[in-house]
Amino acid sequence: MVAIPQLEWRAIRPAPVILISGTEGFLADRALRVLRETLRAEDPSLEVSDLEADGYAPGELITLASPSLFGEPRLIRVTNVEKCTDAFLTETLRYLEHPADDTYLVLRHGGGVRGKKLLDALRSGTGGGIEIVCAELKKDSDKLDFAAAEFADRNRRVTASALRALVSAFSDDLAELASACQQLLADASEEITEVTVEKYYSGRVETNAFKVADAAIAGRYGEALVLLRHALSSGADPVPMVAAFAAKLRTMAKISGARGSSMQLAQQYGLAPWQVDRAKRDLQGWSDAGLGRSIELLAETDAQVKGAGRDPVYALERIVGVIARRGE
Repeated sequence: MVAIPQLEWRAIRPAPVILISGTEGFLADRALRVLRETLRAEDPSLEVSDLEADGYAPGELITLASPSLFGEPRLIRVTNVEKCTDAFLTETLRYLEHPADDTYLVLRHGGGVRGKKLLDALRSGTGGGIEIVCAELKKDSDKLDFAAAEFADRNRRVTASALRALVSAFSDDLAELASACQQLLADASEEITEVTVEKYYSGRVETNAFKVADAAIAGRYGEALVLLRHALSSGADPVPMVAAFAAKLRTMAKISGARGSSMQLAQQYGLAPWQVDRAKRDLQGWSDAGLGRSIELLAETDAQVKGAGRDPVYALERIVGVIARRGE
């Protein structure tokens, strides 16, 4: 039996111990960001620390939770609890018996049986914690509710048909759906309708720009070219397709050569941890020189599809080929 509150990610609130469970990493990152912003608003001197449970060294938790000289509140974020070491499991179970004052311990568990003893202790009420459940949104109705809430949070009007069009275009990636909502919130004025969505994301119901970018960045030229031509034939606008490549390559450039955990790099560059992890995967096989050449050509391609060139389709096909060859 679960004796602690089990809340959705939007309802996250401070507690001595906060378990963020479930497979949906994007929602988990969102919940953690909301918590950090809430605590910082209460006390700007908040001290934030990160631990990786799969590489935990004995004594780390108690050291970070120890009172500081000036008594600042502490937020300790722990990732990979589903892969935790025995030392982490033992010491965290002991910590739950007497959580430190003015300390908020966040445990991110992505699923699986590892750490079950710790989860059972938390859910029984030991430590006075709460659980934030971040399950994967599999149903379109759940994704519609998510998108609707994105606009409602900003008091913006959006039609039901616009929401359906967005979910159809981005049904395979919640992070991309959220990004599309945020772009519309930033760029579109007045009420957001299906026409607005079509203007920004035409052609993405069957093939979206990020799928083209993903295939090209991974070196799958033939697949990327087929996806590109299919998208264009179904009415995709070249401008947002170039923007998708730019978003991917900019993030890769930020992460290239950077050192630190995903959480640390995310905080340093204003990204979400899942974006850092994805950029690290995308960088495999790339050189700094190849990345630089691709970014330079991408800037030229952006100008061509916006009117500086005669053939935007040719410009797009050329950039897909260069990126698929990793800048060579």
